[in-house]
Amino acid sequence: MKNSFFDDSLDKRIIKQRIRQLEKAKVGFYSIGLYPASLAYNSAMQKSAKSLLLAPRPGRELLGGFSEDEIKGMDPRHVAKMNRMASHKEGSDSVPNNLEYLITKCDLVILSANSKYVEQDLAEACTIRKKLNRNKVVLACLAGSFNHDRVNNNSYVLCEKNPNLGFFSGFHRHGALRDPVDSFTANFCHPDALTALIGAHILNKLSPNLQVAPGIHNVEAQYIKAAKNMASIFAGFGYEYHQDNPGILPTLLTLLLNQCLDQAATVSMSRKDRHKLYNQQTIALTELGYAVPRIEATLNKGAFTERVRDHTFSQLTAMVADVRGSMMLPVTGKPTRNFQAGQVLAHGMLENGRCPFSIEEFEQWCENTGLKKGALEGLKALRYWPQIEEKYSIPHHDASMVNLLYKALYGNDIEKEFAFEVMTESRELSNYCQESVRPTHSRKYADALNNIDRLDALELISNVVIADNAKRAIRNDNAIEEREVTPDDPAYLQVMDCIEQGA
Repeated sequence: MKNSFFDDSLDKRIIKQRIRQLEKAKVGFYSIGLYPASLAYNSAMQKSAKSLLLAPRPGRELLGGFSEDEIKGMDPRHVAKMNRMASHKEGSDSVPNNLEYLITKCDLVILSANSKYVEQDLAEACTIRKKLNRNKVVLACLAGSFNHDRVNNNSYVLCEKNPNLGFFSGFHRHGALRDPVDSFTANFCHPDALTALIGAHILNKLSPNLQVAPGIHNVEAQYIKAAKNMASIFAGFGYEYHQDNPGILPTLLTLLLNQCLDQAATVSMSRKDRHKLYNQQTIALTELGYAVPRIEATLNKGAFTERVRDHTFSQLTAMVADVRGSMMLPVTGKPTRNFQAGQVLAHGMLENGRCPFSIEEFEQWCENTGLKKGALEGLKALRYWPQIEEKYSIPHHDASMVNLLYKALYGNDIEKEFAFEVMTESRELSNYCQESVRPTHSRKYADALNNIDRLDALELISNVVIADNAKRAIRNDNAIEEREVTPDDPAYLQVMDCIEQGA
C-alpha cells in the first residue's frame, strides 16, 4: 500500500507547491470514540478547530462515547464547534460527514475505530482513495489491539500486515483533554521518516496543548499499545488487590512496563523492512529526535553473537509514557478503562475467593460495573495472546506477567488455582516477579545453589568456579538437568511450569 503525501514526481515546482498545500492541511478522524472526540473538544476549546474534520461511524452519535454527566460538564459552545466539524453544507442542508468526504477534503485521515472495525475501514478507505484519485491522502490508525483472521486462524499487528500504514497515539486521559491548561504528548509513526515528520507537523496544529513527535516505528508502536492494554489490566488488579501491600507495586509496575518494551523489541526484529527502515531513509533518525540511529541487543551463543532485540523505538517518549501512565492511579478522575477492568477483577477475586470461571463471567463482572466489554481492548488482545506469542517468538521470560493474567482468565481449573494463589499472595507474587524474568535455562544455577547437597548441583557450581570447565558447563545444557516441579513446590513455580510447558 503506497501511503505518502507526495506522488512520484521529480518536478521541484510541483513538489514545492505540494509542500505549501500541506501547510494548510486538514486532518480527518473517522469513527469517533472517546479519544478523537476528546481531542476535538480540546481543539475547539483552544480555537484551533479549523484544520480538523470529524465523521462518526454511521448510526453512532458524535458524543456517544461519553456519559451523560460528562456531556453536561462540557461547554455548549465547544460542543457546537464539534458538531460543525462533523458536518458540511450541501446547498442549504447540513449533511453529516462520512469517510468519503474526509478523504475528499483532508490530507491525513486517521481511522479511529477499534480492532473490531479498523481493518474493514482501512480496506474501504483505500478503495475510496483510489476511486477519487486522492492517492496523496495519508491513512493512519490508532487501534491498540491485535487483529485476527478467522479464515486462517491467525493473529497479527495490523501495521505489520500493512507496513506503510501510519500509527498515531500517545498517553491521554479523556478528562485531561477537556482541561484548558493540561498538555499531552503523542507520536505519529510511519516507516518513511519524511512522511512521519510531515504528519507529526500537521497533527501538532490541532491544539497548542498537543505536542506530536515523529517516529518510524509504526509496528512497534501499535504492538506496545496492544501490550499496554493487557498490562494495564494487571496494573489495575495490583493497585486494588494489594493496596495494603505497597511493597509489591513498584516491582510489579516496573516489570509490566519493561516487558511491554521487551516484547516490542523482539517483534521489531521480525520486521521485513528493517534494512529499509534504517538504511534507506532520506532523513536521519537523529533529525526526528532519536538520540542514536539504532539500539540493538545481542545474545552470546558461544562462538558467535546473534541480534535478538531492537530497542530504538523506546525513544518514542509518548509511547513509553502511554504505557507508564496507563498503569498509574490518577490523583483526580478515573484511570483508563483497562485499568478499571483490573480493579473489577480484584474485587471479583476477593469476593469469590477464586479466578473467574470463564472469560464470559469476567466480562459480566465488568458489565455490572458499567464497563462495556466492547471498549476493553486489553481483553480483546488477551484473547489472541497465545497466537501472538508464538507468531513473534516472544520468550516466556519477556511475557511472564501477561502469561500469568492469561492463565487466570483462560487457564484450566488447576492453572487458575495456581494463578489465584500467585496473584493474591504478596510473597508468591514477588517471587514470581523475580524468578519468571529469568530465561528457563538460567534457573538451573539458582536451583543448584538451593540444592547444594545434591552431587550434580555441587559439581555444576564447582565447574563455574573453574573458568575452563565453566565454559564447557555453560555450553552444555545437559550439565545438570533442571529439577522437575513437584506438587509440594510453591504456587509461583507451579504456574511458571504450566506456562513453560504450554499447558
